[in-house]
Amino acid sequence: MSRSGNVFAVGIELDGEGYHPAAWRRAAHPPDAFLTGDTLRKRVSAAENAGFTLATFDDSILPPVGHPAARIDGVTRASFVAATTSTIGLVATVATTYAEPFHTSAQLATLDYASRGRGGWIATTIAAPAAATTWGRPARTTEAELAREQRDSIEVARRLWDSWEDDAVVRDHAASRFLDRDKLHYIDFTGETFSVRGPAIVPRPPQGQVVVFAYDTTESGAVDVILVAGRDLAQTLAAADRARATGALVFAELEVALDIPHATAAQRIADPDEYASANPTERLTFSGSPTDLVRLITELAHHVDGVRLHPAVIDEDLPALARHVLPALFRSGVLHRPVPGSTLRANLGLARPINRYAKDQH
Repeated sequence: MSRSGNVFAVGIELDGEGYHPAAWRRAAHPPDAFLTGDTLRKRVSAAENAGFTLATFDDSILPPVGHPAARIDGVTRASFVAATTSTIGLVATVATTYAEPFHTSAQLATLDYASRGRGGWIATTIAAPAAATTWGRPARTTEAELAREQRDSIEVARRLWDSWEDDAVVRDHAASRFLDRDKLHYIDFTGETFSVRGPAIVPRPPQGQVVVFAYDTTESGAVDVILVAGRDLAQTLAAADRARATGALVFAELEVALDIPHATAAQRIADPDEYASANPTERLTFSGSPTDLVRLITELAHHVDGVRLHPAVIDEDLPALARHVLPALFRSGVLHRPVPGSTLRANLGLARPINRYAKDQH
């Protein structure tokens, strides 16, 4: 169980070939197969069969650092595997900086429909001037500007998801009546950099609100899950303590490289290090045996509501996680498999939000 009594969750990042920039050299497929649907589908299927609560898909308007320096956008990847999965949550990264929140909310609501209520959103900011150039927008560079745009974008998306009441769609074919116009609402949002009237062009998502993730934040009630990082366990737990005050669930970020039958974790990292050094991050890093990783995750489960694992090499670490780490967590009761037919919200222990505009729900 997690520290709050909710079910403990384990997610996995499936962007690229792994967190190491030279992970592609140890991939189980030729480089030209990296961007194929078959590779993506196999990895997500493996993660679902292993029992991961959710998979995440990193993204940015700028190309990723290292090789391969290309990706298909996160929402498209999540939507592509939505029909071939049934239990795993599908969480796409979409930056709030410069992006139109009306379009973002529609994309994510559509993902939630495609996945039958398993959609999620990691809201991020992007300060690189090249992003502003790519969008053709004035640069947002200060922390205050980035935070304001993120805050407003999340608020607009949430209002738009509520702009259709749950029973707004009528589907009375005999009377040629398909919508109850009284159950669609203007959101009338005006911020410092944009305004949105609404309503949305997509009905309210199956979850009511797509699950919103964000990195360490002080905004109370703004998001459902906060991702926290620290270079060691003490820093990670300190970040978790700060995030807990917001009332959101707290997930720890954890980079992992595991011992496998033919190579230790140290050997596996040393090999790609000959070609490119791993990019330094603020995330907690683990390198060692599956048994020791189980111990670390079990310790974290006393303090946080979940962890998101970043494999060094997806094609090597994912099988080891599936064979040795998740089964041990299931046996100990720390982790439980997602319930078939449930939403991501339900599998995280989150309630379905009340629609702010529905008069009969207040």
